[in-house]
Amino acid sequence: MKDRLGPIPSSEWTPEQRAAAQAVIDGPRGSLYGPFVPLLRSPELMGCAQRMGEYLRYRSAIGTRLSELAILVTARQWNQQVEWAIHAPIARDAGIAQATIDAIAECRPPSALAADEQAVFDFCTELQRDKRVSDASWNAALAQFGEHGVTDLMGINGYYTFLAMLMNAAQSEVPPSTAAPLPD
Repeated sequence: MKDRLGPIPSSEWTPEQRAAAQAVIDGPRGSLYGPFVPLLRSPELMGCAQRMGEYLRYRSAIGTRLSELAILVTARQWNQQVEWAIHAPIARDAGIAQATIDAIAECRPPSALAADEQAVFDFCTELQRDKRVSDASWNAALAQFGEHGVTDLMGINGYYTFLAMLMNAAQSEVPPSTAAPLPD
């Protein structure tokens, strides 16, 4: 599979692309990788996406550990290898058990989740799979995180779905990772 929107040499960047790329590089990500490679073709969209993603990934109301769990559920639902390669190691380092990561990769419900993890897993799985969330899963997430946290959880699902769609269509190259690729 050929990367349809691979890296553009920095010597060929427009001033708008340079400014958008520099904002990503100067932020917490530290470099231009993953979805920002194809997004560079649309600097204004990239800037908007970068700012939303920076909030959702680094400062969401549910915290990094649970945000990473939500990202993994989304990556699995979209069979998104780049998201998985980037976020499975981050999720593990943030405190998500390897057994949970493996279960998600294998499309199995994880066992022995903490209550907050179960609320995130159920909410995200239903939203991605069913395109809605049951009252039981909504109420469990609301009890754990409040309205602010539930809103951020929906945002994480939407944002990482957007990135998954973008990278799946662009056939983005999967970076080296300590995580095993998602099985078919």
